[in-house]
Amino acid sequence: MNKFIKSVAIAATFALTAGISTNAAANQLDDLLKQIKADRVSVAKLDKKREQEFLSAKADKQALVNKANAELKAEQARNKRLTKQFADNEKMLTVKEAELQAASGDLGEMFGVVRRASGNAYGAIATSIVSAQYPGRHETLDKLANAKEIPALNELEELWFAMQTEMTESGKIATFEAEVTQLDGSKSSQSVTRIGSFNLISEQGYLNYNDDAGQIQPLGKQPDGAIVGEVSSFLSLTSGYAPLYLDPSKGSILNLETQKATLEERFHQGGTVGYVIAGVLIFGLLIAVERLVFLFLVGGKIKAQLKNTANPSANNPLGRLLQVYQENKTVDAETLELKLDEAILRETPKIERGINVIKILAAIAPLLGLLGTVVGMIGTFQSITLYGTGDPKIMAGDISMALVTTAQGLIAALPLILVHSIVASRGKSIFHILDEQSAGIVASIAEQEKQ
Repeated sequence: MNKFIKSVAIAATFALTAGISTNAAANQLDDLLKQIKADRVSVAKLDKKREQEFLSAKADKQALVNKANAELKAEQARNKRLTKQFADNEKMLTVKEAELQAASGDLGEMFGVVRRASGNAYGAIATSIVSAQYPGRHETLDKLANAKEIPALNELEELWFAMQTEMTESGKIATFEAEVTQLDGSKSSQSVTRIGSFNLISEQGYLNYNDDAGQIQPLGKQPDGAIVGEVSSFLSLTSGYAPLYLDPSKGSILNLETQKATLEERFHQGGTVGYVIAGVLIFGLLIAVERLVFLFLVGGKIKAQLKNTANPSANNPLGRLLQVYQENKTVDAETLELKLDEAILRETPKIERGINVIKILAAIAPLLGLLGTVVGMIGTFQSITLYGTGDPKIMAGDISMALVTTAQGLIAALPLILVHSIVASRGKSIFHILDEQSAGIVASIAEQEKQ
């Protein structure tokens, strides 16, 4: 058809452009006519072919439609059949459930009891330290507690065995090999001793059973040394009895014990003021030790000199006092008394050196503790101003500092006062000997003058 239209257009073009009729133009028109006739035949054949192809495709599409309709009818019939079968099954299921309920009788009530008992036992057994030695017991209980059908006889026996094992093992002390997970994540096999259902112990001290992970772990920090010390004594025992601290709360009290601050931690809670108080105490004790050693040596030399007053020695205060007497025998009693008093005054600084410093330090220590209390309370009020009073832990650090520094000041003052009294009494005893000997010498000279 396109070729025919194209030929007509060409013919029209030729007709318009041919202004003058010639022989050549006539020949071209004849040729054009022949070409148009030939194209018309070709177009007719092409149209016929296309029509045949369309009719053939139409027959194929109709066949597909017929097939789809047949499949639809088959599925509709199947749907009706399955719907009827589902309804019949529902009726049958209702009938069977009624028959099952009637046949089970008291078993339904027993089923409820088993589920309730399994649930209660699961909570106790899963968290019990007995499970550290006998793991996996709670799995059957969990299955029974969540079961949808009546339990079998072997499952009821497992419930019985689990509860009986818990009761029996709670009254035993057992030692077994177990894998202990360290705090750094490493694992090692150790000999673990279970004390009933209360505690797990080993050479590391007290252990904790993590029921969530099913692991035995050491405590983050062992309790006080006196408590842990009993563990070694108990493990080394081969016969007889040994004391041991037990946690009746199955780990709760023990965990609270591990959270208590040690003496070292409490010392550091005092902060800078606490360190200063400790320095004052150490400095005062060093002075006291030096004074006690010095006065002890001097006292020993004086006692030796008392046994030999005829030969005075310059290595002790009494010997130097006697030397003054030996050098001034010819003077009168009043002059000799003055000479002896002068000699005693020369010995006084050596004997009393540092004693007053100890006394001053003993007075400074509680004042420093009071300073720490004030600083801690200032910090507490600052925390209240910034964060309010909703969380006591925010204020705990400053309050702890206030109380700890007060205690540190008193603790430092008490021994300093004690050692000051000891050192001062030791010095006074030496002065008493010197005064006694001086008075005796003066008295003897006075008697000689009267004669």
